[in-house]
Amino acid sequence: MRRLYALIACATLMASVAAPALSQAALAPNTGHDLPKLERASEVLFWSQDEREAGFRAMDSIVPHRVIAAGGTAHALPQGVPLDIDTDRFMLEEKVAGLLVLHDGKVRLERYGLGFTPQGRWTSFSVAKSLTSTLVGAAIRDGFIESLETPIMLYLPELSGSAYDGVTVRQLLTMTSGADWNEDYTDPNADVARFFEPHETGGMDPTLHYMRQLKRVAEPGTRWHYSTGETNLVGVLVSRATSKTLSGYLSEKLWHPYGMEQDAGWMIDAVGQEASGCCVMASLRDWGRVGQFVLDGGKIGDASILPDNWLAQATTKQADYGEAGEGYGFQWWTRDDGRFAAHGIFGQSINIDPERKTVVVILSAWPTATGRSPAREAFLKQVSEALD
Repeated sequence: MRRLYALIACATLMASVAAPALSQAALAPNTGHDLPKLERASEVLFWSQDEREAGFRAMDSIVPHRVIAAGGTAHALPQGVPLDIDTDRFMLEEKVAGLLVLHDGKVRLERYGLGFTPQGRWTSFSVAKSLTSTLVGAAIRDGFIESLETPIMLYLPELSGSAYDGVTVRQLLTMTSGADWNEDYTDPNADVARFFEPHETGGMDPTLHYMRQLKRVAEPGTRWHYSTGETNLVGVLVSRATSKTLSGYLSEKLWHPYGMEQDAGWMIDAVGQEASGCCVMASLRDWGRVGQFVLDGGKIGDASILPDNWLAQATTKQADYGEAGEGYGFQWWTRDDGRFAAHGIFGQSINIDPERKTVVVILSAWPTATGRSPAREAFLKQVSEALD
């Protein structure tokens, strides 16, 4: 339950969606359709079902964001032998908008619902965290970040004298910094509710200004504690180290060279920083390509954009959060049997099974933000059995 409860954080952290001072060219055009309003990010948690189904497929027309530019030639996803699986009941009950199964890089199943189409872009919520951690690996490979053991203070000196003194890049990625953080979503004074509230920062980046006020409650590396604020710190760190926007760096390292089919978008906060724990908007097939890229070892052609052994660490248990057979890697949710996944609230997931060489992407508009889904687990098992 702790894992599922934590997934809600990305949406609540989007507490302000006021547009920053960017040129209109940096934003995708608003389509002007009948879409739900979102003056404060926490409102997304209370949308009606109709608003969710309309809004999740059109967040790039609701929130300010930067474009993640795609390449000229799409990475091929050839058609494979269709799986003999009836998906109608599953999609109806789970409010599924997009369902994609890749096996050996081939499309074995592809379905759309809730008005979503192959040309549309669905929001990721916390699935974005796994992309952010991948950018850390790329930045280490490129020499922008020294190593996983480097103190984050080297890149974020504004945190000097705070709970983050001595915290390493590894500890930030695994959410084992030891800093306190209140994720109680029923408490309007919780950190997760107040994180993006307007406040005077004296010119400091608002993420750094807020996080430097936290107290240390454990020695770094000794306690796992979910904090979406820390994923936002990771994003600021990568932007600082690379001197690039996250959207630009993601386009440079993955979206363009790997051959994503469509431009994507990444939501930005009030000062133009990507909300690195949330809200990349992309097509179903491009989410499948993200999973395939990871399944293939982070390689583009014969070259890897990641350090040796990066994905082996990122997608295996680095921290134990108390669920038997599960763990937390570098912003990936892991299982002891070798499977791993990126998850987001309202039912978003990229499920990767290296043993069976499968990627299963599920995009949904659940009626509730979190909760374990027996139907989803049964469907993933059904896919595995159909491949045997």
